[in-house]
Amino acid sequence: MRSGKIKQTWGDYVLDAAVITIIIVVFIMSVYPFYLSVVLSFNEGVDSASGGIYFWPRRPTLDNYIQLLSDEKWAQSFLVTFARTILGTFLTVFFTAIVAYGLSHAKLIGRKFYMGMLLVAMYISGGIIPYYAVLKAFGLINNFSVYVVPGMLNIFYVLVSISFFRSIPPELEDSAQVDGARDLRIFAKIIVPIAKPLLATIAIFVSVGHWNAWYDSAFFIQREELRTLAYRMMATIQRSVQTTDISQAGIVTLITYTPLSVQLAAMVAAVFPILAVYPFFQRYIIAGITIGSVKG
Repeated sequence: MRSGKIKQTWGDYVLDAAVITIIIVVFIMSVYPFYLSVVLSFNEGVDSASGGIYFWPRRPTLDNYIQLLSDEKWAQSFLVTFARTILGTFLTVFFTAIVAYGLSHAKLIGRKFYMGMLLVAMYISGGIIPYYAVLKAFGLINNFSVYVVPGMLNIFYVLVSISFFRSIPPELEDSAQVDGARDLRIFAKIIVPIAKPLLATIAIFVSVGHWNAWYDSAFFIQREELRTLAYRMMATIQRSVQTTDISQAGIVTLITYTPLSVQLAAMVAAVFPILAVYPFFQRYIIAGITIGSVKG
């Protein structure tokens, strides 16, 4: 009896070696920049400016993180970004699910009109100036609400969610209605538990978008106390790095951190929450990405 194992040729070995080599190179190119940023964030900023650091800190220190946490602007930016991420993610997932669930019913009055409005809004944009005018008319400029209100309904996620909700057997809703359950109760008790993979996937993508957003803070906010973390990091990168070394009467005051080293510490601190949360959503990601594309 022959074994089912297929014998590989030299060409197969060469191809496997080439694929593995490419994967390793891509992995190193993707991971090493972040690893180096972590190393530099734990190294004295002044020392890092001289170069030559590749794999581990040459002069380890926590001064960069101490300076980051002691700066009120950075601390305020963390709070603003955290608040917009939590509130914005909740509102987007909630309204996206509610709207998509309603539009998934073929008997909805005016469904074609609503779907047409969504498609037009998805493919046609008025541009930044009309968008700014609309935000100003609603009083969202220089207001925390500008971070969460415009993105409460994501049309792309609505369309994906509609496809998923339509794949749910209608018998589940019919049986609940026979038992006297109303639409909101059916949605909360039956639909939402089934849609957990989809909603979790939307939540992780939306939260990452909020956490990394800087565009709205740059164009629609002038109040420093409302600046986001991503905007402050971008502004720090744009500023020239200056190191202060003051020597007078034999007394030397050395500042070990630089704006760049503090910015690297802020970047590492900003990425950490995403890395900490992602494993808890990972089991939903793959199912959630594909579940709305297949209709049962």
